Amino acid sequence: MVTRTVSSARVNGPLAGYATGYASALRGRGYTELSTWRHVRLLARLSDWLDGAGLGPMDLTDEEASRFLAAGRRQALTGLRTERALTPLLDHLRGLGVAPGPTVVLPGTPSERLLARYRDFLMRERGLLPASVVRYLGTARLFLLDAETTDGCGLADLDGALVTRFVVRECRTRSVGSAKLLVSELRALLRFLHLGGEAPALADAVPAVAGWRDTSLPRALDRAQVDALLASPDRTTPIGRRDHALLTLLVRLGLRAGEVAALTLDDIDWRRGELVVRGKGDRHERLPLPVDIGEAVSAYLRDGRPPSTCRHLFLRDRAPFDVGLTASGVKCAVRLACARAGVAPAGAHRLRHTAATELLRAGASLADVGQVLRHRGLATTTIYAKVDRAALRELGRPWPGTRS
Repeated sequence: MVTRTVSSARVNGPLAGYATGYASALRGRGYTELSTWRHVRLLARLSDWLDGAGLGPMDLTDEEASRFLAAGRRQALTGLRTERALTPLLDHLRGLGVAPGPTVVLPGTPSERLLARYRDFLMRERGLLPASVVRYLGTARLFLLDAETTDGCGLADLDGALVTRFVVRECRTRSVGSAKLLVSELRALLRFLHLGGEAPALADAVPAVAGWRDTSLPRALDRAQVDALLASPDRTTPIGRRDHALLTLLVRLGLRAGEVAALTLDDIDWRRGELVVRGKGDRHERLPLPVDIGEAVSAYLRDGRPPSTCRHLFLRDRAPFDVGLTASGVKCAVRLACARAGVAPAGAHRLRHTAATELLRAGASLADVGQVLRHRGLATTTIYAKVDRAALRELGRPWPGTRS
């Protein structure tokens, strides 16, 4: 049986001098010995390929890396399916300054340049989260494509009729919630175009979606389901302690998945018992740190969080450990917890509704709930007034002609 250790990997060619440092860097990022061996073996293959082509590290452009991967796939070599296979190695070589940086592709068409400026505006001026930026850009791309293909219409020639036709067509196959997001994103794009002097003021021409507020009840988990959910992670394991901590944050403080993913070690003030939350629009707000959350987080930090230079509070459960958990990772942890607890599949936002409902049942006012959830206006919080059925019964009046 062949021992798969880094020392057993033979590296020749122009990259041979970087194998030892690369292996050390991988171990520092939390890779196991077997994973490190696989990456060093890939370095050896790439080094042989460069040597055979008469190339050196500074010739390792994105195009040459793609050629190497294509050659490996033709030979049915394992681990070379996508460009991601070379990402750790290219990042290491580029960090040392011995390989050229990634090729910067400049936007070509006017629409691409406009979308690039719009992306910068959304991120820097509006402070939107990456997931929201992707959604806004998707709507912008759809609308600009429609404007270009409609009688060759340019931005300066946009009118209310074209805007209305676009909204009506796109909303036919969407739910009410999705349609509301579409018109909101379209209004944001039209305001951006008008402020840049590229289109007339048409934000007010976007038709509203026929959907009434507060017509449904917030769907929350009951106390038994919450207890089962919090008890589902195996807290004898590092990943179990991590999932228990993030589930406690979602249930007790009603944080959004993106807000949990954005938490850093510097956001926790242990002396004051406070937590800084980065919310929508790049808002930074302080919330109290309850004892049970503090205990769950500290248990994860003491005996669960991998050693890492990353300042994100929650890390991935596999190497590299210098990357924080994403919002998708938080949502995935919630879905897995529901499956373990025997609870119907629920999203992370359902736990936000659960936190608000539990606060009301404990006697908190709507204003208090709005402060915890960090709503900008009380009108957003009033939807939770309907979940307190005991209080609503006292306000209800009997139907005329019937007994109370």
